[in-house]
Amino acid sequence: MADKLKLTAAALLVVAGIAGYYWLASDMIVLRVLSVVAGLAAGAAVALLSAPGREFAGFAREALVEVKKVVWPTRKETMQTTAAVFAFVVVMAVFLWVSDKTLEWVLYDLILGWKKT
Repeated sequence: MADKLKLTAAALLVVAGIAGYYWLASDMIVLRVLSVVAGLAAGAAVALLSAPGREFAGFAREALVEVKKVVWPTRKETMQTTAAVFAFVVVMAVFLWVSDKTLEWVLYDLILGWKKT
């Protein structure tokens, strides 16, 4: 029950920040944006104090650890893979064009006898 109250309070803080943006319509844009940022920050802080918030923070930390384990390709590997993909696309385009024209010739010229002019 306490977690639900904390999450509700967090949502209300975010809504209050957004409402502040419209309430300060006649003021400088900096104040309006700061109102939204403050509402989001306060809502996030309250949400992180709940059990689901702590679970999310733990998940986010574990995700960062996993991202650091990824071996990213070098620029050379990326360029080679991209070139291979482009070459495959060109080959497939030519193959499909030849297939289409062959089927068109077989159907229209040989079978149906509809010769084009």
